[in-house]
Amino acid sequence: MIQSVCVFGDSVAKGIVFDSVLKKYILLKDSFVSRIEKSNHIAIRNFSKFGCTVTKGGEVLDRHKTELNRYDYTVLEFGGNDCDFNWSEISASPESDHVPNTPVSVFEEYYSRMIDEVRACGGRPVLLSLPPIDAKRYFAWISRGLNPENILRWLGDVEFIYRWHEMYNLAVNRLAILHNVPLIDISSAFLKTGNYQKLICEDGIHPNENGHRLIGETIERYAIANA
Repeated sequence: MIQSVCVFGDSVAKGIVFDSVLKKYILLKDSFVSRIEKSNHIAIRNFSKFGCTVTKGGEVLDRHKTELNRYDYTVLEFGGNDCDFNWSEISASPESDHVPNTPVSVFEEYYSRMIDEVRACGGRPVLLSLPPIDAKRYFAWISRGLNPENILRWLGDVEFIYRWHEMYNLAVNRLAILHNVPLIDISSAFLKTGNYQKLICEDGIHPNENGHRLIGETIERYAIANA
């Protein structure tokens, strides 16, 4: 029986959503982590941080590595910020070369180190795949106050955002296979709904409250099937 879990990730794991009424990011009271903790009576320490990349996440992990053997599982959720770009720079100079926050090769390298470190410290790593994004909504979001035409010129087409994000999701899947680590498939749970966009916030990238409910249910089903 699972009694304790720790989580390292970005704003998705933290439970950050965009409130369309307040017009700002808030911490969702019933995030998927909170739901699982309450409904299953599991003690969860959530070390996730807004805007966290896998390199920053590794630094957070280092600060808590002596604790990892106390938990039944260490859940890792990264990629959404790693694949993102500096959109203001792209808007100002669409003809230049631009690199993401974490190039995919570096992403895989650092994520691999994190998985190895969790195990070396006596922890049991579990990876979460990435919830899909709404490219059109996210394009409108990142273009605010910038030059949408320049950004689109650099992208080629709006759906490039979705494909680029999915490339990092595939990297997470590869790492799970390479390291023989359990992977909970959040992505398919969203895509199977048909209109997954209704589970995403106005910004096109953060799951909303219903999205968090789906993530929680997906993790619970996985845990029951693999108990």
